[in-house]
Amino acid sequence: MATAAKKEKGVTLIEAIRQGIWEEMARDETVFVIGEDVGAYGGAFKLTEGFIDEFGAGRMIDTPISESAIVGAACGAALMGMKPVAEFQFIDFISTGFDMLTNYAAKSRYRGCGSIQAVFRGPCGGGVRGGPFHSLNAEAFFLNTAGLKMVEPSTAYDAKGLIKAAIHDPDPVLFFEHKKLYRLPRLREELPEDDYIVEIGKARTAREGRDLSIITFGAQVLNAQDAADVLEKEDGLKIEIVDLRSLAPLDKEAILATVKKTNRVLILHEASLTGGIGGEISAIIAEEAFEWLDAPIIRVASIDAPVPFAPQMEDYFLPQVSEIVEACRKLAAY
Repeated sequence: MATAAKKEKGVTLIEAIRQGIWEEMARDETVFVIGEDVGAYGGAFKLTEGFIDEFGAGRMIDTPISESAIVGAACGAALMGMKPVAEFQFIDFISTGFDMLTNYAAKSRYRGCGSIQAVFRGPCGGGVRGGPFHSLNAEAFFLNTAGLKMVEPSTAYDAKGLIKAAIHDPDPVLFFEHKKLYRLPRLREELPEDDYIVEIGKARTAREGRDLSIITFGAQVLNAQDAADVLEKEDGLKIEIVDLRSLAPLDKEAILATVKKTNRVLILHEASLTGGIGGEISAIIAEEAFEWLDAPIIRVASIDAPVPFAPQMEDYFLPQVSEIVEACRKLAAY
C-alpha cells in the first residue's frame, strides 16, 4: 500500500508574507493589491495565487507593464484613503518608479499633501542565477531619501509581522523580499495563531555571542549563521549576529549595544560594497562607539560589478561563508 507523502511542518517565508497580506485584506476593505499579473495569474512567484477568487478583481488589480504607473496609482489611491500593496515582479524594476517614490511618495506628508500609506514590495537579491537584471539589492538607492521606510525580513515570523506592520504604517514602506529565501526549507517555522506585528525600526539578536558581532540582514543572516557554526566548532569563537530587519530607520541602539558587548564588528551585506549600507553603519559606530572597538571594522559585501549570470562568477561575486569565516578570524586575532 502506498503511503501518503509526509506534509512539511511550518510555513515558508513566501507563505508568511502571503498570510500577512491575506489577513489584512480580510480585516480591512481599503487594503488592495496592485501590480503586473497579481490577479488572475497569481503573481510571478505565485504569492497572490487565489487572492482574486476571494477578494475579486476590484481589489486585485492587474496593470500594464509600467512600474511608474503602478507607483503613481498606488500613491493616488493612498491619498484617497486606500491602503495599496504594490508589487514589483522583481525589485530591479523599482528604478522606473524611482522618481515617483523619491520625489512624491517620500515628500507628500512633508509638503502637507497627506501621507502615502502604501507598501511597495518585491523580490530582491542574487544567488538564484537571475543575472544582472533580476538580482538587485536596492536599499542603497533609497537610503538618502528621507520619508521612506525600508525593511527586509530573514525569517518567516518576521516576514509576516513586518508586512502587517508595513500595511498599518502611515508612511510609504519599501518591503524587500530576498527571493532565495522564499521557499527555503530551513526557514520553515510554525507561526502564532494569534495576530501579531513586528515593529519597524527594531533589530533582533539572531544569535548571542561574546567574541565579535556580525551586523547583517536578509539572506546574509543565514550565511552569518553558517559561518558562526564553523567558527564555534573550529575556533571556539562565540559570534553574535544582529539581524537589522529594518534598514530605514536603522536600530542605532541595537548596533551600538552589540559593539559595546563584543568590541569587534563585521558588517555584512549583499549589495555592492561602495555606497552600501555598511558605510552608514560604520559611520554610526565610528562616531558613537569608537572607544569600544578593539579592532578595525571589517565590511564584507559583493564586488562592485553587475551581478553575473554564470554560476561560478555569481558565487565569486557574492559574499560566501568562507569569506565571512576568514574575516571573523582576522578580527578575532587583534
